[in-house]
Amino acid sequence: MPRTALVTGGTGFVGGGVVRALIEQGWDVVALARTDASAGTLARAGARPALGDLARPDAILRAAAGCDAVFHAAGLNASCLPDPSPLVRVNVEGTRNVLEAAARAGVRRFVHTSSAAAIGEPAGTVGREDTVHRGWFLTAYERSKFEAERLVLDRGPELGLEVVCVDPASVQGPGRAEGTARLLLAAARGRLPLAFDAWLSFVDVDDCALGHLRAAERGRPGERYVLSGGSIRVRRALDVLRGVTGRPSRTWFVPARAVLPAAAVVEAAAHTVGRTPPICREVVRAGLHGHRYDGSRATRELGLVYTPFELTLRRTVDWFVSRGLLGDGTAGHRAEGSAYHGNLGAEPTRPDTRTRRWRSP
Repeated sequence: MPRTALVTGGTGFVGGGVVRALIEQGWDVVALARTDASAGTLARAGARPALGDLARPDAILRAAAGCDAVFHAAGLNASCLPDPSPLVRVNVEGTRNVLEAAARAGVRRFVHTSSAAAIGEPAGTVGREDTVHRGWFLTAYERSKFEAERLVLDRGPELGLEVVCVDPASVQGPGRAEGTARLLLAAARGRLPLAFDAWLSFVDVDDCALGHLRAAERGRPGERYVLSGGSIRVRRALDVLRGVTGRPSRTWFVPARAVLPAAAVVEAAAHTVGRTPPICREVVRAGLHGHRYDGSRATRELGLVYTPFELTLRRTVDWFVSRGLLGDGTAGHRAEGSAYHGNLGAEPTRPDTRTRRWRSP
């Protein structure tokens, strides 16, 4: 008999990957849908849509009835908000609603999509599952994900749930053109004139999805698992991207000391006209802080093997091309056209392999 799972956030980038992976592995998938349009998208993916949202515990309870596991991937990732209360409402209170509804429905395992940002590693260190949080927050988003994760780990066992948290680094791959992927898209177009150098960590969307499944099947209750395929400097990442696309691009790297004052000016100007700024001080603070994460525990305990950074970039650029997002003949620059190999300067946290992993554990 197939196992049944409820997925929240199933039309999002991460949650959509989880839905696809579950169906691939033979799970019967129920997915929460806020609108009829979302329900149609989920139905076409092979899931059974259930109308409802994070603010409606009764709808969540009905959707979770008869499920063996809940994958809570819904959330709000936003920056530069003049009022951070939506982050609390969605990421913290919404998580509370899903957690309590899952317990009332008799669900056994609860897999929570947290964020590597919740680790809160001090500057210059590598974040791991046992890292002690620095004690202050770079962004309102980080605070909301930290509070949601603590809620799950503290309250879940009290409710009788086997809770496991997954903490992905920046999730990249085909299907994403927003958020941090906008920088990749701009650079692939040759339209990223300014940047500042810092560490970033990444995980391929397929690896992230499989990490969720493995957390449900193998994860230890009450634990969290960082999902990170490696860390790389922004400057080096752009070098790799130029090799993948085969096109020149010119990016001027702004000195770190100049970035925060410039962001303050942009932020103030946007607020005077009632707009959300394209960049603000909290985004710059997080970027200058940099992020390096160690995802090796997921390899050791969940058997997760990570995709090399270059391969993720190749797949992403091919998706950009297929959607006409580059729009100038870059389609000729396919995976076989580059002389780059391996992780190309990324700091790996796992064995290097290109083997696809859609198989039963």
